[in-house]
Amino acid sequence: MNQNAAPSHDPNGTLSYEQAGVNYDLIDPLKVTAQRAAAATAGHLAAHGFTEVAASRGESAYVVDVGPFYLASIVECLGTKTLVADEMAKLTGRSFYDGIAQDTIAMAINDLITVGATPLVVQAYWAAGGSDWFGDNQRAQALVAGWKRACEVCSVAWGGGETPALAGIVEEGRIDLAASCTGLINPKERLSVGDQLGAGDAIILLESSGIHANGLSLARKLVERLPQGYLTEIAPGLTYGEALLAPTVLYSPVTEALWKAGVAPRYCANITGHGWRKLLRHPSELTYRIHTVPPVTPVLKFIQEQAKQDDREAYSTLNMGAGFAIFVKPEDAERTVEIARAQGIAAWHAGTVEAGPKRLLIEPLGIEFGNDDLQLR
Repeated sequence: MNQNAAPSHDPNGTLSYEQAGVNYDLIDPLKVTAQRAAAATAGHLAAHGFTEVAASRGESAYVVDVGPFYLASIVECLGTKTLVADEMAKLTGRSFYDGIAQDTIAMAINDLITVGATPLVVQAYWAAGGSDWFGDNQRAQALVAGWKRACEVCSVAWGGGETPALAGIVEEGRIDLAASCTGLINPKERLSVGDQLGAGDAIILLESSGIHANGLSLARKLVERLPQGYLTEIAPGLTYGEALLAPTVLYSPVTEALWKAGVAPRYCANITGHGWRKLLRHPSELTYRIHTVPPVTPVLKFIQEQAKQDDREAYSTLNMGAGFAIFVKPEDAERTVEIARAQGIAAWHAGTVEAGPKRLLIEPLGIEFGNDDLQLR
């Protein structure tokens, strides 16, 4: 939290993620406790002749060695972005659930590919506050169409899902969306859990489309300060609500294209919760020096300005224009940028990995994050 933040009762002071209702200092310890309990169950795989890849514990996806190849799996929740879509539907009469579907799948697939997996199967979890939610045909059909289209982009099969009506648990008129994904790491050389990450490696950042699905609690809280709310224009012809609902980029076409071109990432990080601190995810003692900062998308710049956050607060919470990081050998840096751009996704050779204490240095902005700024294991 910004140490210079104005008191939380000041309606025009700094607005932090914690003030918006999300406190990672409370959430992350539970994650660590759960990981330790989960690790104690790994021995059950032996009964089937399998073993876990222990280094995947604490990474964005879990990996199991099944012999000739690895299997990776992940489950992810969308979060509160549906609340923005629901409010914008009331204001504009439009359904934004095709993009919301892509957001949900992206949350799972963009995590799965960090370990080198090719997405194979996606499952849907759509929990509504009552059966009436599914009676809105325009909205329901948009969700289905968007889900299928995202699967096509990622060349993944939609296996099935669950559509419970959870009155009393989920608020009436709302829906909680999540996705699970299973992937294949074949050949095994595609495994990317950072065991080869080291000094000299290049840091490639891929552009984001906006806020993606992280930081929406902060973005929604900010609406209270805007006289026109979600209809506030942040750029010519673009409202705040529309900008927030730009679908999350699907990055698997880039990682698949890299492998086909013979480029094997040393490590990857999906820049979602915790913002750029996610670049510190790997447990190794290394320094990550950023010399090039991608342009900040208009909606993120607007959020930072309106929430009166300094750069350190903003980059610790939001993706600030970079949605995914790929660490590659230095000789593969420019080729990685070219391959990403060939997939229609802007990319930058943004920095270098160095020997030294575990820290992230964003030099153009004078920001430093250390080991204590991210505790996920």
